[in-house]
Amino acid sequence: MPRLKKFAFSINTGAIIENTKIRLQSNEDIRNSFIGRRYGQVGSYVFFKQMEEIGHCHIYSLPYQFEHFFGLSNSFHFQDVIYDKVRRLTMNDIALPFEHQFFKLISYYFPFLKELTIFNGEGQKDKQDSSTLIIFPHLIFLDLNSHVDYAEQFLLAKKTHLPCLLDLCITYESLTILTNNFITDPMHFNCSQIKKLHINEPFVRPKTFHKYFLVL
Repeated sequence: MPRLKKFAFSINTGAIIENTKIRLQSNEDIRNSFIGRRYGQVGSYVFFKQMEEIGHCHIYSLPYQFEHFFGLSNSFHFQDVIYDKVRRLTMNDIALPFEHQFFKLISYYFPFLKELTIFNGEGQKDKQDSSTLIIFPHLIFLDLNSHVDYAEQFLLAKKTHLPCLLDLCITYESLTILTNNFITDPMHFNCSQIKKLHINEPFVRPKTFHKYFLVL
């Protein structure tokens, strides 16, 4: 392609690693492989899900030009790059929890997020490091079908400010734990503006349910 002037790409790959002796390439290995190939600046991250024996790699051109960033884990290196084109972010990690400080970085490096989906069954370990309020000023959709700690992280107003949140996916169990069976003061939560609530299980609304979700 001799006439190609610019090539923007975002490539996600996964592989089942049956032979544990295979050496997976590091982020540095991958970035070095692009030197001299006229692709410009390249970002990458690699992680290995040891329990599932799955290796994952994401390689992308910088600045990042796509609206969806898929599969971000704790292995991600921010590289002082602002991902201002990204509107939808999917986070996934089965080995390590996403801590408060990591979400603080997400809010800074992904400043215009509108949709956030989190897959993580690990509870947060460093809950002492949550005194700084995190703000996602444009976030409309939030999927929290994960450990209850992420419901606490995002729906407690003292931890995260979500002025535009309209659409929430969550388990009923997480809601009952977070609200202490819907008796905690509703003013403590980021739920009053939510217009769509997705709970993939049948449940009976308690009498105080409407105090938390005023416009449902």
